[in-house]
Amino acid sequence: MSGEPKAKTLAKRYYHKRVELFRLIDKIKLWPSRRGVLHGIKSIEKVGDTAFITTHCNKTFMVNNSRNSRAARWLRNKWFKDVCTACGVPDWKLAKYSSTQFKRHYGSLLLEDNKKQ
Repeated sequence: MSGEPKAKTLAKRYYHKRVELFRLIDKIKLWPSRRGVLHGIKSIEKVGDTAFITTHCNKTFMVNNSRNSRAARWLRNKWFKDVCTACGVPDWKLAKYSSTQFKRHYGSLLLEDNKKQ
């Protein structure tokens, strides 16, 4: 037996593929910019069908709640070029995000506690 601790294997998380963008962002807390940079989300202020998102690098912008938007597709398919150095997204969060699976007929719908069936 060696003295080295074994590396933990991350459990796969399964979410439905067509989940609303706001529910997905609330859970993952990551945002892909149009240039392909992955940012960490500090706060989300929902106003009806739009939300104001503030990243850890203090960028604020407004997004619409859409299941097939660019950001929703990029999050589901894990498309990004780089990670924002100013946001300081930790490695464990990126590993957890990379082990997440999106399936069409299987996984959590990310419903709120009072709306679970």
